[in-house]
Amino acid sequence: MSLAEVTQGMAERVAKNGGLSGKVVTFDFGDEGCVRIDGTSDPAVVDNDAGAADCRVKLSMSDFQDIAAGKQNAQMAFMMGKLKVEGDMGIAMQLGKILG
Repeated sequence: MSLAEVTQGMAERVAKNGGLSGKVVTFDFGDEGCVRIDGTSDPAVVDNDAGAADCRVKLSMSDFQDIAAGKQNAQMAFMMGKLKVEGDMGIAMQLGKILG
């Protein structure tokens, strides 16, 4: 799955499930790019800006796809070091309702 496809899918999920109540989170896929959810606007904006974020989730694109598809548990990925969170951990805990 390409970054554009992930971004589009994320935009659809955010539109369906709501934003982040005034927060910005970035999913950082390293060399493959990033997807940012900007909940400071209404409706939330989903783009590929790598700028400042309240929470940055670092993981590989394949691990993200496995988590989004339910093939991998995000908490287990975190404990195994496959998923790293920088910034506000509280925002990271809210991502399940958005991605669900």
